Amino acid sequence: MELWLEKANVLIEALPYIQRFHGKTIVVKYGGSAMVDHELKKSVIRDVALLKLVGFRPIIVHGGGKEITKWVNKVGLETNFVNGLRVTDKPTMEVAEMVLNKINKGLVSMMEKTGLKAVGISGKDGTVLRVDKKLSGGKDIGYVGEVKEVNTDLLNTLLDNDFIPVICPIGSDDEYHSFNINADDAACAIATAVKASKLVFLTDIEGVYRDPFDKTSLISELTIPEAEDFLKSGNVGGGMLPKLQNCIDAIKSGVSRVHILDGRIEHCLLLEFFTDKGIGTAIIGENEERYFIEK
Repeated sequence: MELWLEKANVLIEALPYIQRFHGKTIVVKYGGSAMVDHELKKSVIRDVALLKLVGFRPIIVHGGGKEITKWVNKVGLETNFVNGLRVTDKPTMEVAEMVLNKINKGLVSMMEKTGLKAVGISGKDGTVLRVDKKLSGGKDIGYVGEVKEVNTDLLNTLLDNDFIPVICPIGSDDEYHSFNINADDAACAIATAVKASKLVFLTDIEGVYRDPFDKTSLISELTIPEAEDFLKSGNVGGGMLPKLQNCIDAIKSGVSRVHILDGRIEHCLLLEFFTDKGIGTAIIGENEERYFIEK
């Protein structure tokens, strides 16, 4: 009986969050180990299926950097990075587009196996992602794009017809050349354009820590001023710096809440969305209600 009561309490705890976000659009940036490990893949897809069935309107944006590197090396091309960005000449761009489209259709197939209606597109379809060439420290690094405009017509059509858009981060410039886009940047731009209630980054980190060496110091919620102060503190390093800045920019552009989650944890989306404390870090606007007040 205690087991059944515990399950009932879980559902009751989830109820206000289901009510709050029913009919709302959420953007999930899918990356890290959750894209590589088959069991974690299935876990994420199940989470997305449940979110869809309880009334959320999910959009998936995925990367594929590790797979791109593997195939670039397989065909005998060199892999070079400048300030964390892949130098992308024309042959590398062709490989990247091929690999990302392969990943894209694989995710769509997994979703359809769960009964979801999903459509895989790139940012080139319906001119969803228009870009300018992105420079790195003033250096030309090839076909790397910076999003300048998001056309939401196709996305809204898919969402309104009960489809889940699954988007790979390839965009086009004014001359319709293909450009690779950082998946985090693409997810932020899309979330802002569709006025998403939530933007989620699935990563290989647990969230934001007050002390990166103390695993008990995970921060459950940060307001924008708190997040900006935290950036200035010098306690943020590595890949978390641009990710946290992306979160801040998305909130300032109108996204209600941004979540950084550990995609290595099974059912991380459900645990973050439907429990009072969650398991990752949520960055919220100044006027947003806090769900969890740390003691």
